[in-house]
Amino acid sequence: MAGAALLVMLFFVLSRLSGLAREIIIGASYGTSAAYDAYLAAFRIPDLLFQLAAGGALGSAFIPVFAGLWLQADKRAAWLLFSRVLNLITLALVALGVLAAIFADPIVRTILAPGFTPEQQTLTASLMRWMLLGTVVFGASGLIMGALNATQHFLTPAAAPVLYNVAIIAAAYFLAPAYGVYGLVVGVVAGALAHLLVQLPVLLHKGYRYRPVLSLADAGVRKVMVLMGPRVLGLFFVQLHFLVNTILASGLGAGAVSALNYAWLLMLLPQGVIAQGIATVVFPTFSAQTAAGQIDAFRRTFERALRVVVFLVAPAAALLLVLRRPAISILLERGAFDTQSMVLVAYGLQFYLVGLIFHAMLEIIVRGFYALQDTWTPVLIGVLAMSGNIALSFLLVGRLSFGGLALANSLATLVETLTLLWLFDRRLPVGLHRRTLLPALAKTMLAATMMAVMVWAWGRWVYVNIYPAQVGVLNDDWLTALIAIPLALLIYLTAHWLLRSEELTLTLALVRRRSVT
Repeated sequence: MAGAALLVMLFFVLSRLSGLAREIIIGASYGTSAAYDAYLAAFRIPDLLFQLAAGGALGSAFIPVFAGLWLQADKRAAWLLFSRVLNLITLALVALGVLAAIFADPIVRTILAPGFTPEQQTLTASLMRWMLLGTVVFGASGLIMGALNATQHFLTPAAAPVLYNVAIIAAAYFLAPAYGVYGLVVGVVAGALAHLLVQLPVLLHKGYRYRPVLSLADAGVRKVMVLMGPRVLGLFFVQLHFLVNTILASGLGAGAVSALNYAWLLMLLPQGVIAQGIATVVFPTFSAQTAAGQIDAFRRTFERALRVVVFLVAPAAALLLVLRRPAISILLERGAFDTQSMVLVAYGLQFYLVGLIFHAMLEIIVRGFYALQDTWTPVLIGVLAMSGNIALSFLLVGRLSFGGLALANSLATLVETLTLLWLFDRRLPVGLHRRTLLPALAKTMLAATMMAVMVWAWGRWVYVNIYPAQVGVLNDDWLTALIAIPLALLIYLTAHWLLRSEELTLTLALVRRRSVT
């Protein structure tokens, strides 16, 4: 893992920060309102179609096949495969999108949001039809992203989500005041186009020329479809989980869907900036090492990437858990996003944060299986985990409201991560070096726990001595966060130093663009 790693991670940071800015602007206009609930619910079907027809399946199915052809002297076979897959995905998304648009009203009323009011259901169906346009564009853009990553180009694909968020931000600022949530939908479609167009110049520069060809008999296309099969199954259950969340939350009153969405996005902020950035860069290295038969080097790269991810995500999870109210207040509390919205989001966020570290670990573990061309194992375990997630959602929603939906996700992710790590150890011919890996992870968790306890104690001291009328609730202002963050980092690094941890050295090697293999 070297070279462009730092720059790619910078764009992942910008992507998450622009996504956060998007939510800040939208939150100031809509807060946790019924209109924003409808907007979020309208995303579910377009996102489902994208994920099943293209989406994440391309990363695990298309990249290995395309990369194998790209390494050959003649690049024409790789570009021919690209054109064939592109045409198939576009036709599939257009057909599915037309059907979804025709049946949008009954889908929303009977499946997607039965708990919404009739007015919300009508609005949701209308918004969904417009969002389907962006889904078709994203199908092509996602494939381009996969092709560029396969050729070891990460910069433009990493920048594309930033432009997507910027388009929605512009729409929220300039169009939403006049056109309401329909203005946001314009931003979604325009953002999808920007996501596509920014990658086209690099694709053309690498030699691609479009060809209007279709073939299900092509060996490369068939291999992509075979590899996509298990991943599509897994993504279906992931999307089914989101659908169940929307269905159940739609009956919990106005703002439940919105609060759950804000909490989910805040939880994903460190996961996306750190874990996805590292995983995206390291996946081609995984694939190259396994293809060359360098299994021991692959094991070392995997273990070190996993350790770095946990080292960086653990303190973020602990700090966000302790300071969730000040963080939400500082980031989102303005305009229509009032104190009541902050309390709702904080309630859901605490349950999501239980699973943050495990979400981050999954990014590395799953790609380890893909590098071994084993797509079925993570999918089958993922299907079982999502099935358990859905069952827990029904069980916990009555006791914890939408917080139960968040906790169900965290518990299912915990079990999924530990199961996959155990299976990966057995699947790897040389096995994981558990005597090094497990103590390293344990030291990180211990350091993060020490940090969280001391920051929590400091927060209690502040309230006992400075805000005695509000004892028991961390202050929702800048003072708590500004002092707590550097204090937390100092405690965390000191704990690692006392524990003689090697994680800081591994992380610095990544930042300095040196290989961690």
